[in-house]
Amino acid sequence: MTTTTSHSLDGRAQSGAIHDTTDPDPEVPERARGPRRYSAKYKTQILEEYERLDKAGKGALLRREGLYTSLLSEWRKQRDRGALQALATPAGRQPADPRDREVARLRKQNQRLASELDKARKVIEVQGKLSALLEQFATDSVAEQPQGETR
Repeated sequence: MTTTTSHSLDGRAQSGAIHDTTDPDPEVPERARGPRRYSAKYKTQILEEYERLDKAGKGALLRREGLYTSLLSEWRKQRDRGALQALATPAGRQPADPRDREVARLRKQNQRLASELDKARKVIEVQGKLSALLEQFATDSVAEQPQGETR
């Protein structure tokens, strides 16, 4: 006797096997904290220890500390360029200069004010044209009225 897929599903459904599954956990996992930061003291200690060890010891140190050889190479270059000063500089983007932020803010404000001034000039121009048009209508209506009639 051969069992088809539908028969096996019916059997599992009757035994309650389908309902035994649990829903996935709705909790959102916590995000990573971002890149690790190392102090200059830590960098120098690791470099000194790494250079004293043999090949097997170096691998064990890297695994224990969770580091890569490329990171140590970069630290070594920093050390050679400027000792602790280079080791103390954080990797990545430099913080923005407050003057640059102020200049950007003032430029944005200047553009906004120039736009408002342009709008005001257009409104004044339209008001002038409207005033001239109304004055023309007033003089035309006075000229059209006969002399003897009053309003």
